[in-house]
Amino acid sequence: MALSLSLACSECDRTQGLRDGSAPVEGVSLTCIGLPVEEVFHRMVRFAEFDAAELSLSSYVLSLQMGNPFIAVPAFPSRMFRHSGIYVNSRSGIAEPADLIGRTVGVAEYQLTANVWIRGILQEHYGVPAASVTYRTGGLHAPGRVEKLPLSLPDDIRVEPIGDEQTLAQMLVAGEIDALYTPRTPAPFAQGRPEVQRLFGDAAAEEARYFADTGVFPIMHTVVLRRALYAEHRWLARAFFKAFEQARSQALDRIDETATLKYMVPWLPEEVARTRRLLGDDYWPYGVPPNQLALETFLRYSYEQGARAAPARPRRAVRPRDARGFRDLIFARPGTSA
Repeated sequence: MALSLSLACSECDRTQGLRDGSAPVEGVSLTCIGLPVEEVFHRMVRFAEFDAAELSLSSYVLSLQMGNPFIAVPAFPSRMFRHSGIYVNSRSGIAEPADLIGRTVGVAEYQLTANVWIRGILQEHYGVPAASVTYRTGGLHAPGRVEKLPLSLPDDIRVEPIGDEQTLAQMLVAGEIDALYTPRTPAPFAQGRPEVQRLFGDAAAEEARYFADTGVFPIMHTVVLRRALYAEHRWLARAFFKAFEQARSQALDRIDETATLKYMVPWLPEEVARTRRLLGDDYWPYGVPPNQLALETFLRYSYEQGARAAPARPRRAVRPRDARGFRDLIFARPGTSA
């Protein structure tokens, strides 16, 4: 009899097959719950409400030090270059990355995956140390947001929450913060407010140069199972990985269909062709080996910024008797068994 399980994830082309059943999870009767990723992350990290879920890579990495409640499958439904996620107040005098040093920067949460990437890229490639700015945390458009997981940061990392009624978007417009690191586009920028602009005017070109220099396409999210569920049904990790891989392949095969465009982007086939020229044909791979560099880079950044207590390396943890010879399946806490 099939297991009845829940999966909470974003509604995107990489998860469409799981949601419509064309990429089934073998042995599972799956209920897919489409929610905004912030809600999925909060409910999974705080309450483990779902059997499986898309989860912030940073939250998963930190959870390994905080009770280790999940096992991650190396499927990565969200990736994005993040140079475009750095915004500045147009009156702040910030014209280049070095101008961020000594400034006050808003972040929804210090540990957000996008913010780990932004700080790491700025430190490694532009000479802006993570500790060289002061961070203010809180909601982007609605007040009251707090860190999902407790952090114990080094003394040189200065983080302070904003007021109970404040939002980061309003503070950026008012000049109460100088800059903002964010995975979501702030409403004032989308509305064309003159007070808000991107640090990199041509962020896409900057991101393409970054990939050419490093070979890293930043990973944002992974997929996790509740560890207790996995301990009882070890085969689930393989089954979920296969389903996510099938859904990914379906999306990649169909993305440049010209008979009927998959998305409302008039030059979508041309953009897909440009992406393949820059990143390669299989530019969104799953599994550990093709993502080793990106994962190691992220883990290093997280450690350097004080979020992780110790450096780590991604590794495989499923033994052949568990995975029936299928490799590169899940991550495990360094130094422990799965």
